[in-house]
Amino acid sequence: MNIVDSSGWLEYFGEGKNAGFFAPPIEKTDQLIVPTICIFEVFKRLSDLVSEDEALQAIGVMSLGQVVDLNRQLALNAAKISREFKLALADSTILATARANNATLWTQDEHFNGLEDVNYTEKKY
Repeated sequence: MNIVDSSGWLEYFGEGKNAGFFAPPIEKTDQLIVPTICIFEVFKRLSDLVSEDEALQAIGVMSLGQVVDLNRQLALNAAKISREFKLALADSTILATARANNATLWTQDEHFNGLEDVNYTEKKY
């Protein structure tokens, strides 16, 4: 199973230099898990860049994966991860969701570099 963090989704939708890195896990929708916090972050950012209809179309693509809601146990695990690794709310929630689902986290967010079960690539500008 795979999770792509918000930066990866934005890179993919924006056809950035790392889009090809994120394409395989995104396009294997039967193995894709999408935390609801990623939907929030991606919609918020895309809404600043494109029309709301286009942003909603992107959320439709994200919804082809298995969408996982934040529940009490994930929130508690995310809080522990946040404290341990000094991660922000969204990052710790995404990592907690990955760990709860035995998924690999795909990211270009430097905060995750070196963590277990993370497939990291450096952001290219």
